[in-house]
Amino acid sequence: MNVPSTILALLEPEPSHGYELKREYDHYFAVSGRPLSIGHLYGTLSRLERDGQIEVLGAEPGEGPDRKRFVITPAGVTQVEQWLGEPERPEPMLQATLYVKVVLALLSGRAAGEQLEAQRQAHLDRMQELTAMRKAGPLDRTMLADYGLFHLEADLRWIDLTVARLEQLGKELSR
Repeated sequence: MNVPSTILALLEPEPSHGYELKREYDHYFAVSGRPLSIGHLYGTLSRLERDGQIEVLGAEPGEGPDRKRFVITPAGVTQVEQWLGEPERPEPMLQATLYVKVVLALLSGRAAGEQLEAQRQAHLDRMQELTAMRKAGPLDRTMLADYGLFHLEADLRWIDLTVARLEQLGKELSR
């Protein structure tokens, strides 16, 4: 996830302070269990301000220190437009951790099949979570759950194919 561009896009409709941005970011994008840390957010805001993509509009009193309200600049809007208009590179994850673990398990004589079965179960458990999220809605969560489910389905197909090829792969790796 491109956090700086995401923060800029969240700022575009109206000025916001850091806690509002964190709340909005986490609401839309942290459903996978990875909320944006406050430190990461404020580090990103500092860099965006340094680079002229946002400005401090003012400060508001609140509980604790005054809250800075940030506004996107024309340079920030240009960055958002470029980022949103640029297609993501459709690149397979050829060095995926799961693949690396399978190869290393085979090279070390460990039970790669057991590892893959444990991974299959973890995928199925996550698919159940995403299916529940999908059914609960609303549409933005349903679409995000669909995206995750489709990727997990592809992973499961890869796991099945790899299990079927483990013996052959082990022989090729030991040459």
